[in-house]
Amino acid sequence: MSEYTRLLTDKGDLGSTRLETGPAPQAGPGEIVLKLDRFSLTTNNITYAAFGDAMQYWHFFPTGQEGWGHMPVWGFADIVASDIPGLEAGERFYGYFPIASHVVMKPERISERGFYDGAEHRQALVSAYNQYTRCSADTVYAPEREAFQALYRPLFITSFMLADYLADNDFFGARQLIISSASSKTAYGTAFCLGADRIPATGLTSPRNAAYVEGLGCYDGVVAYGDVESLDAGTPAIYVDFSGDNGLRERIHRHFGDNLVHDCFAGSAANTGFIGEQDLPGPKPVFYFAPNQIKKRNKDWGPAEVTRRYNQAESDFFAHLDSASPAWVRLDEAEGFAGAQAVIADLAANGGDPAVGHVIVL
Repeated sequence: MSEYTRLLTDKGDLGSTRLETGPAPQAGPGEIVLKLDRFSLTTNNITYAAFGDAMQYWHFFPTGQEGWGHMPVWGFADIVASDIPGLEAGERFYGYFPIASHVVMKPERISERGFYDGAEHRQALVSAYNQYTRCSADTVYAPEREAFQALYRPLFITSFMLADYLADNDFFGARQLIISSASSKTAYGTAFCLGADRIPATGLTSPRNAAYVEGLGCYDGVVAYGDVESLDAGTPAIYVDFSGDNGLRERIHRHFGDNLVHDCFAGSAANTGFIGEQDLPGPKPVFYFAPNQIKKRNKDWGPAEVTRRYNQAESDFFAHLDSASPAWVRLDEAEGFAGAQAVIADLAANGGDPAVGHVIVL
């Protein structure tokens, strides 16, 4: 087996990383070894690092070194060592991995679909991150679309269920939809999932990203953050917040007043899972939690139908990414750990370009 390499992140300076090498790990009883092959890097990964302690993202792949974390990523890995029935060497899996050449896992709940990592230190962590999908059993998987899957699948389930949540509630009686961080993948994924059968949607973005957001064509209008007060405050509105910017939220609430019928906080690159306490007119901001809508739809439709609808939406979205003009994303493939280090440094310093999707191939 080849040499082991891992990339460690300085918890105090997220753009600063270093590499460690050593002997490749061996599988113990009940364990498998996977070799990471391809993964994405987005501002979402910087978020994982920024909230690594607060939301336990550092806990998934502990480094054993004070002040240094193992940044988690979404991607693809192949089994290189296994004596577990149903998990064969050479099989490919999609899931949540450390940036490392190899990772040892202790599979449990093995099925045709895949397995969960049953490592003791992961038992108290969010189970969705512990699930690994067998590519051969994934109806949406296609080798040529691995980059799209690595970039978008971690976010698209939020987009799909958020769009369903809004439609399921008849948009709370609103007649316009205001979406912040409109250039983010989760935001425009939501707009895509809502389709044409929705209320008019305005995307809020920075002047730097305005042309990109307009080119997406999935919003009815695009407004810069500095021009929020130009929005029609006389028409009942929903605010869907991907920015986590408390100052922006206050401006929205004060501008719309009682005509703001719902404030839905969907998380962001700046703020994940936290809503600052504010004295605001209008509705109390509500944190949108995708698993709640999934649970509701599992009851309404049954899990198989939820999966079918999601898979169809993801397939349609990837097909759109293939053909969109202008392109919604330009894939940028970098090689090796040095490539990953360069991308991480740029994302941490500059926030990334929404038009570029970074994929690392090891």
